[in-house]
Amino acid sequence: MENKVLVETSARHIHLTKEAVETLYGKGAELIVKKMLSQPGQFACGNEKITLVGPKGTLSVSVLGPERKANQVELSYTDARTLGLSGVPVRESGDVAGTPGIKMVGPAGELEISEGVMIAKRHIHFHTKDAEAFGVKDKQIVSVKVGTDRPVIFEDVVCRVSDNFALAMHIDTDECNAAGAFGTVYGEVIK
Repeated sequence: MENKVLVETSARHIHLTKEAVETLYGKGAELIVKKMLSQPGQFACGNEKITLVGPKGTLSVSVLGPERKANQVELSYTDARTLGLSGVPVRESGDVAGTPGIKMVGPAGELEISEGVMIAKRHIHFHTKDAEAFGVKDKQIVSVKVGTDRPVIFEDVVCRVSDNFALAMHIDTDECNAAGAFGTVYGEVIK
């Protein structure tokens, strides 16, 4: 399957710092592994979901582990509208500076973050060896053709290259629904 990459849906989720975990779940709390994800070392948490509270609504959101250096809330445009948030930027993971904040409510406490809400930029995780095979470099922008019953070409897809990654493309729920990318779906990388 030359130039083909598995397309996965990255649904709304939160990454938390150690301090945020303890504020929301209680002193000494740790993230509990529920299910390992496709990226090495990343997991969906078995801890209770966190409630996001926006100006116009609330959403129950899963937490992903392990803990991070900064709190980060990844939504779709539909999620942002449901919460009543405007101006939520499309960003690469980790680029939280200048993004909106939000209130989070957990089973043991509440936390208001001043920044960290974003719509994750569509991206492909490449292991270094896969990047070499595909002929792409870290931060390179490519397009990906997804041939479902509702075929689309996703443009402006950032390549992220690391020895710690496994080959997979991540799109948000809105993008998944628009493309009908349900079940096991592959996309063709176009440079």
